[in-house]
Amino acid sequence: MTPEALRAVALALPGAEEGFNMGSVVFKVNGKVLCRLLSDETAMFTGVGFDEREMLLEARPDVFHITPHYKDYPGMLVNLGPMERAECASFLEARWRQIAPKRAVKDFDAGI
Repeated sequence: MTPEALRAVALALPGAEEGFNMGSVVFKVNGKVLCRLLSDETAMFTGVGFDEREMLLEARPDVFHITPHYKDYPGMLVNLGPMERAECASFLEARWRQIAPKRAVKDFDAGI
């Protein structure tokens, strides 16, 4: 997964916007962070629940990780290199569903 591919996947989600904050590119939906591309562009940060995070850390330690800074925050770091585009799209869609307006999710599911 490249930064350009991440950008394409993120911006393909309804209502997604690209911006710049805290020294890096950020993608938002409904005013909430979908993901943040870290400044070295080899990883992204995104929100995820603690239970899901533990499962992902165990299942794919080559892709998902946290640092002590984020251990008490519901989010995780994602290494882009080993992540496949389809996996990234599925992962970001799940995050999108958490933060997008309910109407946007219904429209998306209905193919509108």
